[in-house]
Amino acid sequence: MPIYINYLKKIEQHGGHVFFAQTKEEASQYILNIAKEKKAKKIVKAKSMGDGRNCLNPVLENAGINVIETDLAEFILQQAKDAPSHVVVPAIHKNRAQIRQIFHDKLGYNGSDTPEEMTRFVRQNIRDDFFTADIGITGCNFAVAETGSVCLVTNEGNARLSTTLPKTHIAVMGMERIAPTFKEVDILITMLARSAVGLRLTGYNTWLTGPKENDNVDGPEDFHLVIVDNGRSKIIGSEFKDILRCIRCGACMNTCPAYRHIGGQGYDSIYPGPVGAVLTPLLGGYKDFKNLPYVCSLCTACDSVCPVKIPLSNLIKKHREVMVEQGITPTTERNITRVFNYVNRHPMLWKVGMNMGAHATKWFIKEGKAPLNIGAIKAWTEARNLPEGDGESFRSWFKKHQKRGEIRDG
Repeated sequence: MPIYINYLKKIEQHGGHVFFAQTKEEASQYILNIAKEKKAKKIVKAKSMGDGRNCLNPVLENAGINVIETDLAEFILQQAKDAPSHVVVPAIHKNRAQIRQIFHDKLGYNGSDTPEEMTRFVRQNIRDDFFTADIGITGCNFAVAETGSVCLVTNEGNARLSTTLPKTHIAVMGMERIAPTFKEVDILITMLARSAVGLRLTGYNTWLTGPKENDNVDGPEDFHLVIVDNGRSKIIGSEFKDILRCIRCGACMNTCPAYRHIGGQGYDSIYPGPVGAVLTPLLGGYKDFKNLPYVCSLCTACDSVCPVKIPLSNLIKKHREVMVEQGITPTTERNITRVFNYVNRHPMLWKVGMNMGAHATKWFIKEGKAPLNIGAIKAWTEARNLPEGDGESFRSWFKKHQKRGEIRDG
């Protein structure tokens, strides 16, 4: 708390304004009020995760304000009306042919599908928007308490244009993004760049401290910092507090087999992958996101690559424990677990069950599908193929081949 008090004092000393938002909806409403006060017609946005992508833009657009995403990947998704799938490269699920088609359909682009030519097209398309925008909105990678500064880490330079050309700059940050001094932020920036893109530093590291002063050539005349809680204050004192160390590098997603298989949009959250499996249920509640902790296979690959050593797999297991304790898991699942526990304690029942299971797949599974309405099995095979068994358990297969001398001991 002393760090926050010092940070707020520094911002106010530099002429900035601070607003604490309990929810992302409250943050969106505050930003809308500023836009109305400024009579804003056009807003340019750099990538911001704190505002809640699906919350802020509709609020502003419904008020008749033209919102332009200036991050290249976010611009692609905005044109396609699509959702992001990664925290660092949001449009990674799109290939260049798809991107070209989006630009052709939405913007009349007739060039090739080479990344260089399409990037030049986007640059030419949005360049004037920076000069004519009334407000620039950005996120905040890190906040520095000792100076009241906001740090923006990008590879495209769009955040720098979004903060220096419009007359008003609004930065949106999660309340956990604060560090005491530049010494800590220096380490965090290095870890972020190396874990996210494999570089010592990203292309642009921008430090902003309030609105411009009288002798400054550029910069905003008005600066607002929106600090979003949205459930984070409850996490701070809980057994999930380690997740707030996350620096949004995306390393856990890149190594997660579940994420690589289903993609980021399958998480239905701004935070996909292992970090989303932990953080999203905490911010959005178990009612809507109780399935996310069960996406994980608990292989612990994410634990080994996290630069800030968040025990992600343990936190995912903790979610499952909490849901079981609260009775949130489905009744069918609880009953199956009870039956499994009982059978597992009786060897003869286990043996009979395994033999029946080996034959059951031949009876009920055809071409990877469950044609009969067998509840969970049918639902599971609607999105996945379930291999047909050969009618033999592994135990009997092993004994048979061991007798033939085909399996050596040890």
